Order: sequence, then C-alpha cells, then structure tokens
Amino acid sequence: MGKRLTQIATRTGDDGTTGLGDNTRVSKDSLRVHAMGDVDELNSHIGLLLCEEMPGDVRELLVEIQHQLFNLGGELSIPGFELLKAEAVEALDTALAKYNAQLPKLQEFILPAGNRAASQAHVCRTVARRAERALVALGASDKLREAPRQYLNRLSDLMFVLARVLNRMNGGDDVYWKSERLARSQDGA
Repeated sequence: MGKRLTQIATRTGDDGTTGLGDNTRVSKDSLRVHAMGDVDELNSHIGLLLCEEMPGDVRELLVEIQHQLFNLGGELSIPGFELLKAEAVEALDTALAKYNAQLPKLQEFILPAGNRAASQAHVCRTVARRAERALVALGASDKLREAPRQYLNRLSDLMFVLARVLNRMNGGDDVYWKSERLARSQDGA
C-alpha cells in the first residue's frame, strides 16, 4: 500500500493528476477517480445520516457500512488489490432480509421524503446508485471484482429499506406517490 498522508496540501495534484495507492498517477477525470469520489461522497452522506436520531441497531449497521465503504475506496485506489470481502455483501443481504421483514408490502411507489433521517437515507440510496454506475463504467475498461459492484447494488436497496424504517420512527409512514393510474383504479374508472 502507498504511503499514508502526512500532509494534505502536497501540490502534486496541481497538474490535474492524482496518486493512486500503488504510487501511479492518473488524471483526476479518470473513471477510477470518479468511482473513488462517488464512494467517498456516499460515505460522507452516510456520516451525515448518522447525525440523525435512529434506532441503535440501524446506527451500528451504518457505522459498519462506512468502514466497508472505506475498504471499497481503498480497493479502488489500488488496482488489482482486494479489501472488500464477499462477507460484506452477505452482511447487507442479511440486513435487507431483517429490515424488509419489519415493513408492510408496498402498494405504490414512494417519494424520497418523510422525516429528515429517511430523506437523507434516500440521498444515500441515489449516491450509491451513482457509485454503482461509476463502477460499471470503470469495469468496462479495467478488470474489477464483482464484490464491489454487488456491494453498492445491495447497499442502494438497503438504503431504500432503511428510509422506510426511519420514516416509521415516532409513528410516521412512507410518503406515497399520487399516481393518476392508482387514483383512476380506485375510482372505478
């Protein structure tokens, strides 16, 4: 692994390049750097979500996810290196099953709204989807393992489910989309 940062303002990026963990330099607009940035942004949004009130088990899960996202970012910064393990994907599958079992089945689409914690979870969901798209784009040109892409896919699903869980805190509920089709079917039209 490359050197740990001992200073932040190195000026080495002034030429539009950045250093990877294997000591190579790449353009700051490379697909790899975009993917790293999206994963970093997602981790930051989860940090913001953690500022909100939430059940303790959800908080513990999100903290673990932050660590795994840091692993994912590290893996992206060192081409060919593995930091994110398959067990991390399995942990998300387990969490998805646990929290989904607590929720009523959806009858209609929901809006990314509700209380602030749920709304921030929806922001995390959309950033996870963008990070996943960045990994797919990177994977078209560079060899990548499946686990990072699978992790982001599961994580976006989990963030949707957690938004629903968080909306139910203190007696709240999902915010349903006012579908014209649904309204017509309920009116008998």
